[in-house]
Amino acid sequence: MPSFQTLLLALLALAIPCLSAAGAESLAAAAEPAPAQTASSEPAGFGKLDTTPLPGDLTPAQIITKMGEREADFARARQAYTFRQSVKVQTISDDNGKPDGEYQQVTDIVFNKDNKREERVIFAPQNTLERVLMTPADFEEIEHRLPFVLTTEDLPQYDITYAGRQKVDDLDTYVFDAKPKVLEKGKHYFQGKVWLDQQDMEIVLINGQTVPQNKRPGHEDLQPPFTTYYEQVDGKYWFPTYTKAEATLHFPGGQGAMSEDIHLRNIVKYTDYKRFRATSRIIYNGEDITDQAAPEQAQPPAGQTPPSATPPKK
Repeated sequence: MPSFQTLLLALLALAIPCLSAAGAESLAAAAEPAPAQTASSEPAGFGKLDTTPLPGDLTPAQIITKMGEREADFARARQAYTFRQSVKVQTISDDNGKPDGEYQQVTDIVFNKDNKREERVIFAPQNTLERVLMTPADFEEIEHRLPFVLTTEDLPQYDITYAGRQKVDDLDTYVFDAKPKVLEKGKHYFQGKVWLDQQDMEIVLINGQTVPQNKRPGHEDLQPPFTTYYEQVDGKYWFPTYTKAEATLHFPGGQGAMSEDIHLRNIVKYTDYKRFRATSRIIYNGEDITDQAAPEQAQPPAGQTPPSATPPKK
């Protein structure tokens, strides 16, 4: 099975079109606390990783505490937004590099007339995947781990290490490595690299993998490493907007099945974020005449474009 380093390099080279092989090496190396790379070795969009001490009295522990608070605010706020989630999972042929099977689903996350959150599938063509199956673990991955958050409640589960400061596009970020302290049975965790906006103290980019990976023959639960990009909504919340996961995964087989290496590509898009505004019920002459609660389009301040850690062109 390819090493995690090899899979990560493959993912980065695909997720960032301008990324050269040397650039991918430098960004992967930046996931570990290390001396700053030279500017010439950095991939497009990423500045030099600055590993010098933080200025003033600011400490990594203070940043992590503030991040947990802001991420908790973000997690609560996202529950009050409608959005569209588009999922595409493909197996890629080794012969021609093209998809030979695909699962696709587009879902609107909305509120019903009782102001209850619900999912409405609006597009779901026939599933043509043959070499892999979509399992409950896969849907759990899409819903909860790809749009990763590190709230105050989550922080005790992770060892978080400060790696430095780095420019990502137009954003000044703090960089941290995160890994679970303990792998509890039946639970999954994120392990990888986190970029945090220095001003808002929220996650704007992550790159890593879900752990643990179940490699038992006949019981495989394998997920490719992924990158998730976040964009600012309503001038204050950094919401996930694009995830790409890609790797060749080794399935050892078992129970008479042959082992197989399968090239997987997963793309998830989160679009059309709109804040949901509920209204009170109005009863007139015994009849409910309440206007339907209408979603409010999330817009940046006039004349401004919401910042983002720019995802690849799609």
